[in-house]
Amino acid sequence: MDRKRAGIAATAALAPAAWGTTYLVTTQLLPEGRPLLLAALRALPAGLLLLMIGRKLPKGRWWGRAAVLGMLNIGLFFPLTFVGAYRLPGGVAATIGAIQPLLVAGLSIGVLRVRPGRRALLAGLVGVGGVALLVLKSGAELDGLGIAAMVTAIGLMAMGTVLTRRWGRPEGATMVDLTAWQLLAGSAFLVPLAALVEGAPPALSASNLAGFAYLGLFSTAVGYVLWFRGIDRLGAGPASFLGLINPVVATVGGLVVLGQTLTPWQVLGLVLALGAMLIGQAPARRGAVASPAPASPASVARTEALRTAAAR
Repeated sequence: MDRKRAGIAATAALAPAAWGTTYLVTTQLLPEGRPLLLAALRALPAGLLLLMIGRKLPKGRWWGRAAVLGMLNIGLFFPLTFVGAYRLPGGVAATIGAIQPLLVAGLSIGVLRVRPGRRALLAGLVGVGGVALLVLKSGAELDGLGIAAMVTAIGLMAMGTVLTRRWGRPEGATMVDLTAWQLLAGSAFLVPLAALVEGAPPALSASNLAGFAYLGLFSTAVGYVLWFRGIDRLGAGPASFLGLINPVVATVGGLVVLGQTLTPWQVLGLVLALGAMLIGQAPARRGAVASPAPASPASVARTEALRTAAAR
């Protein structure tokens, strides 16, 4: 990997690294049992902030595209992941999230005409195994609704990742603009839904406000700009492997903040997850077969002349 590509990958990896702290922030600083409120307050302020910076609205078909991407990446993904976090042990949720590179690889075949190589598929399987060793604990309780929510969330984000790569961004728009549109499109769905289902928000403490500020600014506003930039520059497949750093950061956060320790199996899982992330950075190959170039009028005339001569 050249330096420029490595630099883009490193900055894009800051997004899932920040997301890796979400579980810790949610459990330590945010109100309990309000997944829609958490999703709305994470998305709306970040979207408004980025819109104020970019000061640009979508045009033409990008209104529809922004709405689709906003629902896939934000409006549906955010609350489903919070439901999964509430109902599943962190290790189970993280292991399910590790299947995203494999889902992106499968969706890329049909949407992007990109054929994942054997190395990418192997890295995807190794990544799932590494994350499972790192975070999955024996005897973890499995909740059907939590598993369904998490699997659905990861599938939606995988499709959002692929479509983000497919559609790119309109001419003259920046990644700040594209991110703002998606966050606000998702917020347009989340805010009224949260009010309808969960009612008025509770009084927020200083720690609640600090948690929302952290999630809104770093994990969402900055994080998603870097994430979409990574998809645009690296490709959907390589970018999706960067998500493997999420459970690594979550585990390290537990070590530092909660005083946890790593077992030898967890150390092996950490090494496998990081190795899979690095291997997955290889660019994917185009799967579509190139069409032959159209023949020029002169060559067609020569071919017809030869056929006529042969017929004689």
